Amino acid sequence: MRYRRKRMLSHAVDYLTYRRKLGFQLNIEGGQILKFARYVDAIGHRGPLTTDLALTWARLPSTTTRLYHARRLECVRCFAKYMAIFDSRTQIPGNRLLGPAHCRTQPHIYSPAEINRLLRAARSLAPVGGLRPRTYATLIGLLACTGLRTQEALRLSREDVDFERGLLVIRETKFHKSRLVPLDPTSANALQKYARIRDTHREATGATFLLGENGRQLGFSTVYWTFRKLCAACEIRSAKGMRSPRLYDIRHTFACRRLIKWHRQGVDVEQAIPALSTFLGHVKVTDTYWYLSGIPELFAVTGAKFERYASQGDHT
Repeated sequence: MRYRRKRMLSHAVDYLTYRRKLGFQLNIEGGQILKFARYVDAIGHRGPLTTDLALTWARLPSTTTRLYHARRLECVRCFAKYMAIFDSRTQIPGNRLLGPAHCRTQPHIYSPAEINRLLRAARSLAPVGGLRPRTYATLIGLLACTGLRTQEALRLSREDVDFERGLLVIRETKFHKSRLVPLDPTSANALQKYARIRDTHREATGATFLLGENGRQLGFSTVYWTFRKLCAACEIRSAKGMRSPRLYDIRHTFACRRLIKWHRQGVDVEQAIPALSTFLGHVKVTDTYWYLSGIPELFAVTGAKFERYASQGDHT
């Protein structure tokens, strides 16, 4: 079939429509692909997509970082694979031509003592005796015991917290996935206690489970800055040269602590990881490995297991 010479933007729109029908959101990637297509059309290019064309656009603007350029090229590379179906002359840019497109920043793994300090600091927020301090303490505790994404916790509706069955219903999150997250009795009791206090608040009219002092849903930016202040008040800092501790790092902490607990309990971690992946709402198990960090406690417990294996022949 002869290749139809239509504008690159038209191909880009077709590609994004196709991918989104498969369930991909492509919020950032989609924007980059549309920018690339408009650039190609603006310079008057009417031939096939080539590596040189992709590299030239990916390096724009020249004042941005190498990582930014690599991510732009990665977006075009996915689009090129689609274009190759319709035009055999399409060149698919090689992987990592501009270096890696993703750089993992070391998260801050909170110690149990740091989590406790954060909870105490949250309960001390103003207004004393108000809903705000209870909400932030509940949010931090909820993230610590479930590993939810921050936005998942903030979007929980009242109906999503099932006290009778001890479950959280996480709806339509990343990749349009929904899941059930079981709660242990202690966590369920803490959430139920918060719900009773919340419902006595004179302005608690919001539909979400966690509410601010004004009775409405918490905004992410407000939560972000409040947590930064809590970390400063608790003197929680990352090592020199590392990113400041984030609320999202509690999710990383949950994954690491769960692994440590399994090792200490003698659980076959390799067999258990898929369960953790499902619990966290990941599409594939490799996404879960991204959350694991080599912290001293984890090295200590795995090192002890290997020592037993080496010295006693314990192959279990």
